[in-house]
Amino acid sequence: MSRVAIVSGAASGMGAAISRHLAQAGHAVAVFDIDEDKAARVAESLAADGARAIAYAVDVADRARVDAAVAKVRSEIGPIEIVVTSAGRAVFEPFESITVESWQSVFAVNLLGTFHCIQASIADMVATGWGRIVTISSSSGQEGANRAAHYATSKGGVITLTKALAKEYGRHGITVNNIAPSLIETPMQQAAQTAGNIPDPAAMAARSPLRRLGTVDEVAATCAFLCSEGAGYITGQVIGVNGGSVL
Repeated sequence: MSRVAIVSGAASGMGAAISRHLAQAGHAVAVFDIDEDKAARVAESLAADGARAIAYAVDVADRARVDAAVAKVRSEIGPIEIVVTSAGRAVFEPFESITVESWQSVFAVNLLGTFHCIQASIADMVATGWGRIVTISSSSGQEGANRAAHYATSKGGVITLTKALAKEYGRHGITVNNIAPSLIETPMQQAAQTAGNIPDPAAMAARSPLRRLGTVDEVAATCAFLCSEGAGYITGQVIGVNGGSVL
């Protein structure tokens, strides 16, 4: 069955792959991203393959912009029944050097942005009696991260929010699950490696029992399943797409 899906952070990396997999499953996709040009290119690519996709310039940290975009999705595509929160911000700095502004900027995207997108959309799911919410965290939210206390803490908050919403909205037919990726080849990871903030690809791959890095399509395939009818009895779970690096 075709549903209307919102994917935040959808202009590149995991978000773009998730958008593609949801479109391939027959869903209409609202491509949310702060980078309007890249979001438009993703939507155009999906549309070229026959999907219904529209790009929206959205800063998930800005509630007014999220509300406006969600309202446009309702009017242009239809009621929202799938939300995937993939927008993220990673900053590496020693704990003693983290400013309040830096801490708040990371939380504004990773945790507050997740809250904004879900809260702005969830009434549609309640009204329909069906919904799928998938949040994207990180293995850092499970085990911490060196020189990224704000990032790890924000992602841990995303995991806890996921569990809270699963308990609160299950009676409405809404499932809420989390994917905690690790060792995935993404533009964000490549940028962190180039800056020397995390080990090189070979060293990262050595941390996985599978001895390789994961792909954005492997994350996206997991997400598409969690958004499907077949995942209707899975909720409140943290799915580690991590090659076994976190057990």
